[in-house]
Amino acid sequence: MSDLILVWSETVLDLAELLSDLREPAYIVGGAVRDAVLRRPIKDVDIATAGSGIALAKKIANRLKGDFYALDTGRDVGRVLVDTPEGRLIFDVAGFRGADLEADLRDRDFTINALAVHLTGDLQKVIDPIGGIPDLLNRVLRRCGPTSVWDDPIRVLRAVRQSVQLGFRIEPETITDLRSNAPRLMETSPERVRDELMRMLTLPKPVSALRVADAVGALGVALPELIPLHNLKQSPPHVADAWNHTLAVVDNLYEMLGTMSPTRGDEATSQFSMGMIAVAFGRFRARLEEHFAKVWPDERSHRALLLLAALLHDVGKGAVMPASQGARTVYPQHEQASATIAETKLSDLHFSSAERDRVTLVVRNHSSAEVWTPQLTPVLMHRYWRRLGPAGVDVIFVTLADYLGKVGPKIDQDRWLQALENTKLLLSAYFEEYERYVEPPTLINGSELMKQLNLKPSSLVGDLLQIIREGQVTGDVKSVEDALRVARARLNHNG
Repeated sequence: MSDLILVWSETVLDLAELLSDLREPAYIVGGAVRDAVLRRPIKDVDIATAGSGIALAKKIANRLKGDFYALDTGRDVGRVLVDTPEGRLIFDVAGFRGADLEADLRDRDFTINALAVHLTGDLQKVIDPIGGIPDLLNRVLRRCGPTSVWDDPIRVLRAVRQSVQLGFRIEPETITDLRSNAPRLMETSPERVRDELMRMLTLPKPVSALRVADAVGALGVALPELIPLHNLKQSPPHVADAWNHTLAVVDNLYEMLGTMSPTRGDEATSQFSMGMIAVAFGRFRARLEEHFAKVWPDERSHRALLLLAALLHDVGKGAVMPASQGARTVYPQHEQASATIAETKLSDLHFSSAERDRVTLVVRNHSSAEVWTPQLTPVLMHRYWRRLGPAGVDVIFVTLADYLGKVGPKIDQDRWLQALENTKLLLSAYFEEYERYVEPPTLINGSELMKQLNLKPSSLVGDLLQIIREGQVTGDVKSVEDALRVARARLNHNG
């Protein structure tokens, strides 16, 4: 191990120097050591100490001028957030899990995470009681001991995520443990399952992780709603069953989001479908980046939430009665059924109400007609954005990914280009001409409309205001007089 070189950020090196007066021994443990060996970027640093974790966390926050809060007072865990030139760095500080450092490390999940370095000692000297370094160098994910996965079933999902994230092979005994403990996954809290699923969806190529999770039986426990999609046949133009179609949609959506990424490479646009997206949406790229950069509660990324919507977009197909449409089998109203199932699932996993609303709206509208109509009028664009709001951006991407996942390599180029033209018009209306197409300036409000037309409060007032707005979109309504004229005409028409 003498030839290992661990790469630490300047902040960690500064911290080691700033804590040189520390009386209780403290160690950097787990994933940060692993990533320092692999020369991966380090965003989270776990520290274990013989003393109080919360007390040490407060000291770290003071000396690095970071923000402190008690993460878990019962387990004596404190968290420190430090903004650095490379981004935010998170320190989680805890007392030893066992009697000493070695007991702490042996109690961890996988050998590659059971590593430590002395925080105020030699940061190049790795403490490795159970062979994590050889596994790290051989790119193997191995349990720390025979009960490691049993002790905490969330490690089933964590093993899948870390093996795919690092490109490591899961050794056979660990795979056996993952399969045998997968049914116990829901014994853990819904929040922990939710967070592991979301971390999985933030990975490069998340479909690889989903396939591994499915193979070891974990995905069917965490998201049993997906089970009926396996081997569920679909008629042309679908080229795959409902499960493989779903994975293709997630994969295509991931690739589409990559075309809008500020760090995209040439390979992201090398395919015809992705290349044409890059061309069609090029002028909206900055606005789309901003949209997809949204962060939900507890730092959950919007991109991951959108991929979750894609994963759940067809779950209703396993719940509705199939019907024959000529030689084709269809699943009537599966969008609504999927939305209902998705809403329940996100509630069970304790997502926020705003996240549930967003996913439900996207899933319900993933077959959006406005994307495919040969005549996209200003009124249709207005109605689209009034119905969906910011979720309309997400619906565009999921709808396009759904088509690509449906047809596979048999893409109809004319149909694809028509869809891109429509979505370009929709995005232009939202990002560039919002007041013209989405929310025209108010000419008359509901109170004034009722006064002028001698109306009582009712849904009719809202209907008339919508008619006025649509008249503004088409250019037929430009003044208060015009607004009253079209409102009276509608009243007279209704008798």
